[in-house]
Amino acid sequence: MMIDQKIQSAIEKIKMLKAEKEELQKRITNLEEIIKTKNQEIENLHSEREIIKKQIEELLKELDMESNV
Repeated sequence: MMIDQKIQSAIEKIKMLKAEKEELQKRITNLEEIIKTKNQEIENLHSEREIIKKQIEELLKELDMESNV
């Protein structure tokens, strides 16, 4: 293999690796966005759960007060 061919082969490999790296970087960015969205959904569900828990506790207190009357 001539040196020119080796250089050309190396350049092609570098181009291919750069393209793969860019594609993987796009996938990483996309997955990070998905994770961020899912984390926000989890936070929202935790907040909703706390609100519902407080509402149930209030209802139970009211029921308890009514039964003690």
